[in-house]
Amino acid sequence: MTDQPAITVDGHAIPLLGFGTWMLTPEDARRMVAEALRIGYRHIDTAWIYHNEAAVGDGIRDAIEAGHVARDDIWLTTKIWVAHFDRDGLLKQARESAASLGFTPDLLLLHWPKKEPAFAETLGALNEAKDQGLTRTIGLSNFPSDEFRQAQALSKAKLVTNQVEYHPYLKLSKLKAAAKDLGSSITAWSPLAQGNIADDATLIGIGKAHGKSPGQVTLRWLIQQQIIAIPRTTKVSRAEESFDIFDFELSGEEMDRIHALARPDGRLGDWLDKSFQWDEEWT
Repeated sequence: MTDQPAITVDGHAIPLLGFGTWMLTPEDARRMVAEALRIGYRHIDTAWIYHNEAAVGDGIRDAIEAGHVARDDIWLTTKIWVAHFDRDGLLKQARESAASLGFTPDLLLLHWPKKEPAFAETLGALNEAKDQGLTRTIGLSNFPSDEFRQAQALSKAKLVTNQVEYHPYLKLSKLKAAAKDLGSSITAWSPLAQGNIADDATLIGIGKAHGKSPGQVTLRWLIQQQIIAIPRTTKVSRAEESFDIFDFELSGEEMDRIHALARPDGRLGDWLDKSFQWDEEWT
């Protein structure tokens, strides 16, 4: 299946549904990336700190050799770890990541904002990595709105996404507004709230109306907002279920009911440097 929805940012079409590999062992990463590409996913997300870039590359090659996909049809994302935010360290890791993957990534992200070195040095180096052909595009991960805007002001190239935790229990109105203002996008990690959506009465009810699971409803809610979602799983059946979201649509009223699930304590993963603060959404 190739005609799945994508968001176009700075002239690049990024598939709205991707497959994430956070916390996957190399064995699981290789197996599941190959399976995801067989199922029809065309967007794969990894990171240096996941210690599975080489396995992700192997999984992509397995799928290409099996005839399931061509490299040009895959959007591949990886991330620069915070220990490598100085110029030389960033360029070194960008080269290492491309070598480990065996492919030039389509998107290279800064994994978390960091106070030192200064944003100017890190953004300059990220742009250099792009200029040197070590990635096609660049972006951010886990940057609050103010830092998102600062980073774009310091970046010659468009920052095509900001990858952050997002699911029905988080309100992200300020970050979504910043992305829109900047001509960028939001990518949701932990889009299924690490499984917490499975028992949600609202999502179960909406799902029943469409013959879909709470997970499928949640992923549909994200992509209907033009949010990129990157669920991850070690189960092929779950990856197939998550991909089966292109044959139904949520009404405006259903979308609103899901938005209403957001709560002040909805965040599940918080490794933000204490120098920064998440957007205040509940004043």
